[in-house]
Amino acid sequence: MPTSERPVLAFDFGEKRIGVAVGQTLTNTARPLTQIGCDGHLPQWADIDKLINDWRPTIILVGLPLNMNDSESLISKKAQNFMRELEQRYHKTVVPVDERLTSHAARERLTDAGRNKPTKKEINSVAAQIILETWLQMQVN
Repeated sequence: MPTSERPVLAFDFGEKRIGVAVGQTLTNTARPLTQIGCDGHLPQWADIDKLINDWRPTIILVGLPLNMNDSESLISKKAQNFMRELEQRYHKTVVPVDERLTSHAARERLTDAGRNKPTKKEINSVAAQIILETWLQMQVN
């Protein structure tokens, strides 16, 4: 499969759960995929292994949670540790993407689609989709 047709995986990192979306650069599309649980603040690596093996992404995106004033927080540092672990485990390019307000935007998107009380799983995976869509837009511009 040519590189341009290979999927891109995006992760919305959290300490309790990690939203996942998949997309590709050929069509510039993204869709929510799933959610990965965390056990004691550690990702369920077996679930991530399966996603990496099934989708074989060329690039992995991780939402970088920054404060509104561009400063980093404790969760930012944990997300960066997650990015380093992804690089070491899978030998893939891992790119941080500003994820400010993605959970809020995901909640609004789901509510606009008729979901009165979206679940955390839905919010997290749609937030990952928005992270991926943001990155795809940056590639076009």
